[in-house]
Amino acid sequence: MLVGTRKGAFILNSDGTRKSWDVQGPLFPGWEIYHLKGSPVDPDRLYASQSSGWFGQVMQRSSDAGKTWETVGNQFLYEGEVGPHKWYDGSPHPYEFKRVWHLEPSLHDADSVYAGAEDAALFQSKDGGTSWAELPGIRTHKTAAEWAPGAGGLCLHTIIIDPTDHDRIFIAISSAGAFRTDDAGKTWRAINHGLRSNHIPDPDAEVGHCVHRLAMHPSKPETLYMQKHWDVMRTDDGGENWREVSGNLPTDFGFVIDVNANDPETVYVLPITSDSLHFVPDGKLRVYRSKTGGDDWEALTKGLPQEDCYVNVLRDAMAVDGLDPCGIYFGTSGGQVYASADDGNSWNAVVRDLPGVLSVEVQTLK
Repeated sequence: MLVGTRKGAFILNSDGTRKSWDVQGPLFPGWEIYHLKGSPVDPDRLYASQSSGWFGQVMQRSSDAGKTWETVGNQFLYEGEVGPHKWYDGSPHPYEFKRVWHLEPSLHDADSVYAGAEDAALFQSKDGGTSWAELPGIRTHKTAAEWAPGAGGLCLHTIIIDPTDHDRIFIAISSAGAFRTDDAGKTWRAINHGLRSNHIPDPDAEVGHCVHRLAMHPSKPETLYMQKHWDVMRTDDGGENWREVSGNLPTDFGFVIDVNANDPETVYVLPITSDSLHFVPDGKLRVYRSKTGGDDWEALTKGLPQEDCYVNVLRDAMAVDGLDPCGIYFGTSGGQVYASADDGNSWNAVVRDLPGVLSVEVQTLK
């Protein structure tokens, strides 16, 4: 398990029972680690996004599963000119490069990796992070002048590669919406039809929706799930049309969403009280599971605190493993990392009292 926190990174290891875990870290102590992820091609190849308000953005790479690290290319090259950018209120906003929110290694090449940045830019490295080049099609999208930042900034935070077509990539930007490319990032389409956001000038606009997270099961790449700033959504046609599947959730606000590795119709979310109250409802930490692809949800509480709990779970802080039964993992703003080795039926606090958790990823090593 690869855990990024506000004050460093941690690597947790267990055997297939997933009952006890060894903790390695902190790596990069004192730095915000927005994301830490391994290559599905070479599990020993790890990438980390190291960030600081004082020292800026640093990219790190490991070739030995995190035992040693090397700083790699931090020169992000821009391949396109972007005209004057304005927010909804008409005020100008020049482009800023603040941090890398998400790293997505290629599904077929250990040296290829994508990086989603703030402000809303997508980069690719083909040499293991040594050099980076922007895929400028997204930042020069015809709707870019209509985008505005969410509370966390104008962040490109989700990157999903279609396992059946590596030229097809889905991304999400807060708060612009979801986008898809079918030509490896040269051109992009906004895929927000069916989304509704009541607090923007046009609630049904093509862009401007604060999408918090996308999830896909590799066996059904046309089906994606979305946790939005209000509403859990589903598409079955690659994002052409979305429908709400919030069903009986206690609140449809949240950040994380993920899909069981063994069942593309089993989905997990973690409701948060509201956009102003970033903690779980009623002081109860509950993961909700739908076995029907949405609408019908059940609360999973065994092993989770059900009183006096007021933590948040951020957008990149949930992950699933590929075992059977599926392991589900998430980290909280209070520094707890919880794991379930039985599809979410029961939970255990793997570690407590870490710095606030920003991201959680898992790898199954064979």
